Amino acid sequence: MKTLVKNGMIVSPEDTYEADVLIEDGVIECIGKNLEAKFGDADKVIDAKGKYVLPGGIDVHTHMDIDVGIARAVDDFYTGTVAAACGGTTTIVDHMGFGPAGCPLHHQLDVYHGLADDKAVIDYGFHGVVQHVDESILNELETMMDDGVQSTKVYMTYGYKIDDDGILEVLKKMKELHGITAFHCENHYVVEHLKKEYGDAGKTAPIYHAKSRPNLAEAEAVRRVLYLAKLAGDAPVYIVHLSCKESLEAVEEARRNGQKNIFVETCTQYLTLTEDRYKYPDGVKYIMSPPLRTQQDLDALWKGLEVGEIQIVATDHCPFNYAKEKQDGKDDFRKCPNGAPGVEERMILLFSEGVMKNKISINKLVEVACTNPAKVYGMYPKKGIIEPGADGDLVIIDADAKQTLTHKMMHGAVDYTSYEGTDLHGKIDLVMQRGNIIAENNEFKGNRGDGKYLYRKPFLGDL
Repeated sequence: MKTLVKNGMIVSPEDTYEADVLIEDGVIECIGKNLEAKFGDADKVIDAKGKYVLPGGIDVHTHMDIDVGIARAVDDFYTGTVAAACGGTTTIVDHMGFGPAGCPLHHQLDVYHGLADDKAVIDYGFHGVVQHVDESILNELETMMDDGVQSTKVYMTYGYKIDDDGILEVLKKMKELHGITAFHCENHYVVEHLKKEYGDAGKTAPIYHAKSRPNLAEAEAVRRVLYLAKLAGDAPVYIVHLSCKESLEAVEEARRNGQKNIFVETCTQYLTLTEDRYKYPDGVKYIMSPPLRTQQDLDALWKGLEVGEIQIVATDHCPFNYAKEKQDGKDDFRKCPNGAPGVEERMILLFSEGVMKNKISINKLVEVACTNPAKVYGMYPKKGIIEPGADGDLVIIDADAKQTLTHKMMHGAVDYTSYEGTDLHGKIDLVMQRGNIIAENNEFKGNRGDGKYLYRKPFLGDL
């Protein structure tokens, strides 16, 4: 099957230019001018005149169908990937949740294949999760790589937190395997101390969720991970959902001192929302970890994106219904499940809030939302770029359209969006995966189970 997208403004991290894209059997065959005349009739022709054509978005931080103990995310791998598709994301890499105590790494990989296979409508992969460290787990990291899982996550807080000696061992092993270790960075003991202190004082409103997880609790953990990665010979380290200026300063300092293989992700919410939301009557909607920060932090993160200190924007999509699960925390933030939706809103918010407000270029958007995620997590050049040989995953954006973001526009299972009422400059017209239209004019047109599991390649070096 041949699909031709003609006259669009093709966007890469380096360039923007008008051209046609010919997709044959799901793969980009050719890019150039007047391809319709050169190659004859295509099965489908899409005229993108005056519109941007981007690679399909890649969200490398989602939590579909995750069980967090006190609640389960309301999006499974069907509803969550439908939402992603309609928002211009054609690939996710999902962070697997914890399994039973003492379980091997493959236990959760098997569980997640059961959750996602035959449900996901877009392509997908999984990050491993380390719950304890011993010789068998370190050896199993190698067989996880063989199964396409070239990344694993370590938590520095929560019930299965890993201490520094275990972190060092994982970093050494993952470096040996050419894998990536992702870190949730918060100082567990500081956070637990402050949660108890505020709780004992009767300070349990949502704003105290933010106060109990201050900037420095995150930044200290970021610095610690960077030191441990340096001890491990500049082992590749990936900081998930970096949220504050002090953490970014720690990264910048490490890079100035010559440390390599540091990769940083922030999320849409940390670029667009502030901790003032916790003072709203529906403040529990925004309880997530790390919490929302201040305008000063937002400004620092946008600057970090612009200059390349932050390489990736993801979402940490982990939705719980406001009317149900979130209500458990209305009187005590400590009882609220952590997480919020965002997989559908990411691409258009980056375009509207970033590109159209001159905080980042359209090329930077592609770099941080498409190309860099593919490079870091072993999917490039099949994903994350528009060039011959890549998968025909495309997003067409009309920069002139204006709309207001509301929950009624959304396609996931959750009952709210964190960005209700946001005025958007730009609209996603069409989303394509491997040459097939999966979303058009905010209507899902794909099929359950069409997503393919991605066997991700080893990490090959710094960006």
